[in-house]
Amino acid sequence: MQGKIKPNLPQKQVVLPFKKSVEIAVKSIKSRFFRTLITTMSLILAISFYAYIKVNLDIISSIAASHDTAAIQKLSLQGIEVPEEGRALGMSPQERWILFLSLLVCVVGIVNTQLMAVADRFREIGTMKCLGALDRFILRLFLIEAVLQGLIGSALGGVAGAFIAFFGALIKFGSSVIGLMSLNQILTSVLSAVVLGCLLSVLGVLYPALLAAMMQPVEAMRGRD
Repeated sequence: MQGKIKPNLPQKQVVLPFKKSVEIAVKSIKSRFFRTLITTMSLILAISFYAYIKVNLDIISSIAASHDTAAIQKLSLQGIEVPEEGRALGMSPQERWILFLSLLVCVVGIVNTQLMAVADRFREIGTMKCLGALDRFILRLFLIEAVLQGLIGSALGGVAGAFIAFFGALIKFGSSVIGLMSLNQILTSVLSAVVLGCLLSVLGVLYPALLAAMMQPVEAMRGRD
């Protein structure tokens, strides 16, 4: 008795190098420029606000620690409470709440944008899966795109927020404040803003990326029919 002939099923063997994954991710970002711009702008706004608060606190802390009587008097005139020596200056409850809301809105916006991106890429995802793309390859593509968008958006937002805080300090306290600023503190705050932006971008894309990675090829190919 002859055995049943089993059909040759496609095997998931496509494992592209990381460099190629980056190239595909960059090409995808360029081809969806306006959708990418929405995600990037939401990051810029949220991270610029975060960077502004952090850098502004750094500047005020530097002025308070300088023991410059004239500069400290300007702080008091601006209604800013000078912290006691050895005590760190932190965000007010209002600033924390507004910052939390802005970051939350940013993440929700990224999730919605990426869900729409997955819907638009049904056939693309289905084609790659039919050609043997691994689930982790699809996931990697979305995560790389998220990191790239996060780097661009958070870097622009961090620099913008720092400049706004810097020029605001010049207007409030005069040019003498430049010599009182701690460049290391400001750079650390900007760097923390960039890291936060990348984390928010990855967090926002994680759920849509998992949906795309777990999608069945047939379902993806007919998703837009």
